Amino acid sequence: MQYYDMPVEKHPLREGVRDNTNHYVTGRDGGRDIDLRKFAVEGMELYGRLEDLRDGRLHFTPNLGANLDDADDTYHRINASIDGFIERTGIDAPPGGVYEPSWQPAHERTTLELAGSGITSIIWCIGFTPDFSWIDAPVFNGRGYPAHTRGITPVEGLYFIGLPWLHTWGSGRFSGIARDADYVAQAILGSLRERTSSFDTVAA
Repeated sequence: MQYYDMPVEKHPLREGVRDNTNHYVTGRDGGRDIDLRKFAVEGMELYGRLEDLRDGRLHFTPNLGANLDDADDTYHRINASIDGFIERTGIDAPPGGVYEPSWQPAHERTTLELAGSGITSIIWCIGFTPDFSWIDAPVFNGRGYPAHTRGITPVEGLYFIGLPWLHTWGSGRFSGIARDADYVAQAILGSLRERTSSFDTVAA
């Protein structure tokens, strides 16, 4: 579908797409979806967003159902775009199935007592948010994100690489990092050549 080749300026959301959360999949066993609802059926306990830890008790926002529905909507949109591409290009492919949610939260628990639940260890794996506050340069927008074009900023000598949608959706993945790195490296090399040329001219 060449979606990984679409530059950010041609995406319908433009730079706003950089704020989107990626869908969750796995490459295990040849690649498959990760269905949190299926995990719940198998016994995993799901909660909404973790807000606080007070007096040995975790507190959650009651937004589990909404989060699961949002994830399903993303899944449906991706499948619809794939089905549309298959239809437009005439690819001979088996019809896709319709996802039916296998589990719904009957009620959302907003607290969890660690000791009473027998929990002795916590694996904290919630991802991270980039922090560029240590960079003192006028290249950031109102949300603290660097303004750049394919990793090249208006400040001479300041470049970025590896950011989500640096240029395409593949920029934050192994599939696109080499192309981005080559582009930025060529820009740096061109800048160095210009600087050397200017120095030689002055010296002459």
